[in-house]
Amino acid sequence: MRKHILLFGAGKSAGCLIDYLKTQLQALNGQLTVVDTNLELILSKTGNAENTKAVSLDVKDNLLRSALIQSADIVISLLPPSLHFLVAMDCLEQGKHLLTASYVDENIANLSQAIKEKGLLFLCEMGLDPGIDHMSAMKLLDDITSGKGEIISFKSHCGGLVAPSSDDNPWHYKISWNPRNVVVAGSTGAVYREDGKDKHIPYSRSFENCAEVSLPALGNLAYYPNRDSLSYIPIYKLGHVKSFLRTTLRHPDFCKPWDLLVKAGLTDDKLPVSAGDLTFEKWSRPLLPFVTKENEVQFQYL
Repeated sequence: MRKHILLFGAGKSAGCLIDYLKTQLQALNGQLTVVDTNLELILSKTGNAENTKAVSLDVKDNLLRSALIQSADIVISLLPPSLHFLVAMDCLEQGKHLLTASYVDENIANLSQAIKEKGLLFLCEMGLDPGIDHMSAMKLLDDITSGKGEIISFKSHCGGLVAPSSDDNPWHYKISWNPRNVVVAGSTGAVYREDGKDKHIPYSRSFENCAEVSLPALGNLAYYPNRDSLSYIPIYKLGHVKSFLRTTLRHPDFCKPWDLLVKAGLTDDKLPVSAGDLTFEKWSRPLLPFVTKENEVQFQYL
């Protein structure tokens, strides 16, 4: 019997996954259904590939969403994080396994016991960050502890960086995921542990004077604290460590001007904006007091 893979979301982050699944369908004896509100967007990524189906659907349509999930063997959600819970509830009710790349929010975390009781696999935080950083960190931690080593401090650096062949702008950064999420990244501030003390960094200082780490073949990269590091301490079984920090990597020439954008209030998505008469000159005016001879090269990209 053909296995049915159901993918919700055909946005920027879905392209590589769809391409991969198309190459695997024959070996898996699988059928891939991709769901999004934008049918043209889906078709631009599935093309005429065999055993693929495009479905235009508002994910808030409870009846149609539930019917699709009922037909699936495994469900993948690449929807905006706030919508994962709708899919998760249907998967739990209908006994379907679920994969997502997003952080586990409080709503899905509260389903943990019910998921276990049904013997389901809800595998979240399976992207780059979080995801690859978790897996590589746990492998390293397991190797150390199995070798009778002792862990007294933990720092994890992770980030999506531009390939050198495509690095052609002063910020050394390109948007490959939801643009809004790029703008609001870091907006919740960050909490982490350093030298036995829990520290809180407000959003206004998240990108300020970012520390740097040197990596082979890449040189120096800047990093800023990533959200709530403390909640991962028990998951990583590192309650005894004096320092625990998860970070996001960027090029130093990104962090410096982005810090000024934050301080100028231009990343605040809660402010009312009337796009009707908004020109670039009007939008960028709050930034002018921060532009100096020292950083004008970075701001040429704007």
